[in-house]
Amino acid sequence: MSTSLEQILSQLKSLANEEGRQGMARFGIDTSTALGIKVTTLRKLAKDIGRDHPLALQLWESGFHEARILATIIADPQQLTAAQAEAWLSDLNSWDLTDGFAGNLVDKAPFAYDKAIEWVERQPEFEKRAGFALMAWLPVHDKKAPDARFEIFFPHIEAQSDDERIYVKKAISWALRNIGKRSLELNIKAIEVGQRIAQRGS
Repeated sequence: MSTSLEQILSQLKSLANEEGRQGMARFGIDTSTALGIKVTTLRKLAKDIGRDHPLALQLWESGFHEARILATIIADPQQLTAAQAEAWLSDLNSWDLTDGFAGNLVDKAPFAYDKAIEWVERQPEFEKRAGFALMAWLPVHDKKAPDARFEIFFPHIEAQSDDERIYVKKAISWALRNIGKRSLELNIKAIEVGQRIAQRGS
């Protein structure tokens, strides 16, 4: 299939589903630019397209929700620059796009660990969530990393645990649980962190 921006956007628009769009809204997803296409469909499209970083940049700039999710799948993590990651981060407006951005793309970039720590200090809700989404995805996707790489996330999880915004606190919980599943040693430490957070009464 052609990988021109116009043809991909035309294909996406042909797959638009109002029922799917309404379902997204019920799950708290910003549907202002959404077409209602399932992620499984987008992954099939991405498989046909293959890695195409220039096309990913164009798809992101189109502004369509599903085009941006598709962009996170076909973009090349090794070609992604920190500046591009920051630009995309500032555009995030929904939890599903945030999690796809982190777990499809940024967690495979060379600067993933640095950005995880940097972004959890940010104030905007989805920027902060992106940091914790990275902390949740990295223990799952970076199979060869030593425990020490994830252990450094614990102080940041604990420090930010009083953030009561729904999409932040859910991501904090997700990150803590995923790190705790990585190994027995990390499990013990994750439980200790969880207990201290519980005592804070946040």
